[in-house]
Amino acid sequence: MGVEIERKFLVTRELWRPRNDGVAFRQGYLSRVEDRVVRVRTAGGAAFLTIKGRTSNVTRSEFEYPIPVEDAQLMLDRLCERPLIEKTRYEEVFGGHIWTVDVFQGENDGLIVAEIELGSEEEIFDRPGWLGREVSGDPRYFNSELSKRPFGYWDAP
Repeated sequence: MGVEIERKFLVTRELWRPRNDGVAFRQGYLSRVEDRVVRVRTAGGAAFLTIKGRTSNVTRSEFEYPIPVEDAQLMLDRLCERPLIEKTRYEEVFGGHIWTVDVFQGENDGLIVAEIELGSEEEIFDRPGWLGREVSGDPRYFNSELSKRPFGYWDAP
């Protein structure tokens, strides 16, 4: 079984600058129920169908499969719930780990989130200076939730 152990943090905009060009992501949800989400995503020139289970602490099951880009684009345009998630993803290496930094656009403009995938929930890791408050336990920051209630409509983060 595929398992994802991930911690999520806000990024301090004034302290972080991308070191590469990033990759454009467009993603949408075919299903967003409490026990699972089914996501379609294009990332650069690739596309994926992903099924994620319910989160327990910072761990959840995850299954991801490559699909034809043309199929993904049709699903995003015709089948996925609205709004879609649009973001640019950057990778940053720090302390022996790869951090992904997502800069959101569209209805989630203004939100920047960093994620780190770990081998265990107890794994110790170094935190870059641009890292802000941890939001791993706040479901509002799940992409599936951001597609239901975008950041741009929040009263305060």
